[in-house]
Amino acid sequence: MGKKQELRIKNWLISFIMDPVEYTLRKRLPRKLPKRRNDVYVNMKTDFRAQLARCQKLLDGGGHREICVHGLGLAINRAINIALQLQAGSQGALQLAANTSTVELVDDLEPEDPDESGEPMTRTRNNSAIHIKVFYPEP
Repeated sequence: MGKKQELRIKNWLISFIMDPVEYTLRKRLPRKLPKRRNDVYVNMKTDFRAQLARCQKLLDGGGHREICVHGLGLAINRAINIALQLQAGSQGALQLAANTSTVELVDDLEPEDPDESGEPMTRTRNNSAIHIKVFYPEP
């Protein structure tokens, strides 16, 4: 049996054995992806218009002919909306190229009462991601 399969079985068992009252779930941040000047990581906390303005500023005044808009999980729809708004605002001058991926995330399960026999555990889960290249085509 491979390590991934063992981990899946362990996580499955944890989901049945674990009492949600006894553990606190702490979601770790996703691993850091390369950050270039023209990468924009979209989230649900920042105002939509501010994120759209940042992308527009990179394309107009930042000297970039392309940017890459990244969205993870719930922010996928927002990333798509930003890319489409940029394209609509350019009267069709911008083109889009989208790729999807799956990102493995890690969660920590910490016992509510450290004095009890429960020990800290981790679990992995998958989340969808999108990467949209917004660019001016070569003339």
